[in-house]
Amino acid sequence: MIHIEKKKIILREATWEDINTLYYWKYEEKNQEAKKWNGPYILEKKLSRIEYRHEWQKQSDIYPGVPDTLVIEADQEVIGTVGSYWVDKYTNWLETGIVIYNPLFWNGGYGYEAYKEWINFLFRSTDLHRIGMSTWSGNIRMMKVASKVGMKEEARIREARMVEGIYYDAIKMGILRKEWEMTHD
Repeated sequence: MIHIEKKKIILREATWEDINTLYYWKYEEKNQEAKKWNGPYILEKKLSRIEYRHEWQKQSDIYPGVPDTLVIEADQEVIGTVGSYWVDKYTNWLETGIVIYNPLFWNGGYGYEAYKEWINFLFRSTDLHRIGMSTWSGNIRMMKVASKVGMKEEARIREARMVEGIYYDAIKMGILRKEWEMTHD
């Protein structure tokens, strides 16, 4: 069982109770603030609670013992997730992400600490060559967090995302194992 405890957050595998909490934040919470930042250009089908649980059951390990998603806990409540998916197994290239659903935990260093520990865990637990992330130019906080963990902007696809009728650039950032190793022992 994975349990990474740091100053502000805990990263761990989800329980059924956690999945119900995440369902609330993802589909039932009225304001849906996180969706304004986390891929607001992606049309998302609303799943029933049963369908959502079923999606969680389908989640798998990216490596043996390394799940593709962990929950973020802060102050004894689940506030979001960190996740990953393969871009190219042959070249050991993984894409990652983070969502903090509860806006009360924005701008307090929780996302940075969670994302940093997720990247550290992935590099320490695998032989990944590179880890990346994708966002849009309107999500300044995500770009800052990625930069702070050592990622560099690698691609900017101009005006490729539309949010509320305005075009934004698609952003790709990444870090190579050798870059990560230079800042970690």
